Amino acid sequence: MWYLCAFYHRLLDYRRPEVESLTELFGGPGAGDTVEWRMPENHHEDSPFHLVRLPGDERLAAQVANRSLLVKGLYELWGQGTTYEELEKSVREYPDERKLPYLTPESTFKIFVETFGKAISSQEQNEIMNSLTYIPFMGRVNLKNPENKFFVIETDDYGSNNGLPPVMKRTIFFGREVGAADRHLLPIYQLKSRKYLGPTAMDAEMAFLMANQGLARPGKLVYDPFVGTGSILVAAAHFGAMTMGADIDIRVVRDGRGPDCNVWSNFEQYKLPAPLSLLRADNNLPPWRPGLKEIFDAIICDPPYGVRAGGRKSGGRKLLKGVKGPYTVPEEKRDNHIPSTAAYSLAECVHDLLHLAARMLVMGGRLVFFYPILRGEDGSSNTQFPEHPCFKLICSCEQILSLRYSRVLLTMVKVAPYTEEIKKMAEEQHRDFRENHQKWLDEGNLHSAVFSPAESAADGKSKFDRDSKPKYRGKYV
Repeated sequence: MWYLCAFYHRLLDYRRPEVESLTELFGGPGAGDTVEWRMPENHHEDSPFHLVRLPGDERLAAQVANRSLLVKGLYELWGQGTTYEELEKSVREYPDERKLPYLTPESTFKIFVETFGKAISSQEQNEIMNSLTYIPFMGRVNLKNPENKFFVIETDDYGSNNGLPPVMKRTIFFGREVGAADRHLLPIYQLKSRKYLGPTAMDAEMAFLMANQGLARPGKLVYDPFVGTGSILVAAAHFGAMTMGADIDIRVVRDGRGPDCNVWSNFEQYKLPAPLSLLRADNNLPPWRPGLKEIFDAIICDPPYGVRAGGRKSGGRKLLKGVKGPYTVPEEKRDNHIPSTAAYSLAECVHDLLHLAARMLVMGGRLVFFYPILRGEDGSSNTQFPEHPCFKLICSCEQILSLRYSRVLLTMVKVAPYTEEIKKMAEEQHRDFRENHQKWLDEGNLHSAVFSPAESAADGKSKFDRDSKPKYRGKYV
């Protein structure tokens, strides 16, 4: 069945991939690849209204919608039109065998009237509901807990320069709700009410989206090698996954800000299962014993890329340059020793992350991580993403952070086993990637590109003048 999918108008690049990932989660391997999309007539690509065909029955559609963060609702579309007269004709033509089971005398129902890009009064809403007399509602109205929810959704030409995608023509939809997102969890997990936070703590909504991309669910083991204060693992644990994390800073994973304000207390705050383990580990020198592989179902993380926080690796400058030899920490100092560290470039960090994931993910497991990109003066961001022979990139979702840079959520699935031959191929790909991207992947260059003063154009204005940018910055404009 084709459903009307109404999205929340935010994070436009993330909307379809989330639905496809959740279809894979609930429908089984390969189900996400069978999802089909098309746009309603006269609708812009950035419109919140899309038509989607999902495999399986209505139960799958309800599961996808209820787990989603960005799907406002999935509807069995009974009719649509550019006027209410056209809507009536379309609804009348919809097969009775699809309508009548939801209009029986024993059923309860409620009608909602919603709009996009404009507001209408309560009186106008009542007039719209009263005009639906051609639909034979025989059940009882229940405003608190109805069995069936019916929606009239209207979008109209609301003008330009208001931050919304253009509307080509007025459209009115009528449909029965199949499922809707539960966004009540976002206020519960909002960062401002969390006990332990760091400067790079992941926003709650984005953490849940990452967990959805990683297919977090009960019985799965999720690992974050840059765990920080644990925001991503909190989201994965909410969906029932077992979690593990690591960080190079022992003060973060062990001490926090005291016995009642640390990573563990974040899980206690939400009554979630605590992580199986939190390790003091270096992504550049992973602690796993030789021969250990394929133990994680998903690796979900936000690597340090040097804008708000730079990456660090073990060794120290003198040790890495050979000025100073390796040292052994005395036994009496092991509990409180903090090893020397050195700068850890993004290119090396991503290479190590892909190497770790190729070895430690199960076949079909997912690697989900953010990757920064610089944006051109025209807002474009044509970037080659890192690759690995073990992985297939299934989606990339851009989040615009400023006029100068964005971050892209990359979701990769493991499609080939890790072997020595694969390892050599990956090293060659890494060398090629680093040679082509060395300019801004090195430590400090991304930070400089983002925060350096803007150059002036010939007319004296900044090349990054905000007034020169359209208020609506959709991907497809």
